[in-house]
Amino acid sequence: MQALIENNNVVDVVTTPFEVHESLHWMECTDECDNGWVVVDGVLQAPIVVEAIRTYIELRAEAYPSLQDQADMAYWDRKNGTTTLDDALDAIKAEFPKPE
Repeated sequence: MQALIENNNVVDVVTTPFEVHESLHWMECTDECDNGWVVVDGVLQAPIVVEAIRTYIELRAEAYPSLQDQADMAYWDRKNGTTTLDDALDAIKAEFPKPE
């Protein structure tokens, strides 16, 4: 396989190279090579995938019980003198603390 390189980025992968503009060049690559790969220090590499950093707000929002479930928990806490809702929310806040 041959990778077509422009500005150290793979822009095409073919089995048979063809004539290209002087700003481009071909480079030998493996079958795994694909568009988006990059050339680092003369070596083709898969792009590094950066995982999105989620804020504590997003993590908490996903972990909280639905508003319906929270209302139900609050009702039963009032009826039974328990703290189920507060305990659930405290556990989530402890798992995903607010940064200082």
